[in-house]
Amino acid sequence: MDKKIDKKQQATFIVKILNCENGTWQGKIIYAEENRTRYFRSMLEMLKLMDEAASGSGQYIMMASNQ
Repeated sequence: MDKKIDKKQQATFIVKILNCENGTWQGKIIYAEENRTRYFRSMLEMLKLMDEAASGSGQYIMMASNQ
C-alpha cells in the first residue's frame, strides 16, 4: 500500500497551512512523488508525516504555502 522512497530519491512535500489554532498549524501535506494528500492537526503531526515518508532518504524539499 505505502510506497517506500528509494534512498537516492528526494521526497518533495507541498504544505498548505489552512488554519492556526491552539498555537499550532492545521493543514494538508502533499507527497509530490506519489500525488498523495494527508491532512494534519498539528505541526508535530506534520513533521511525523514528513519523517515517515522520507525515512531512509535523508533529504527532502519542502515548499510551503499559506494561500
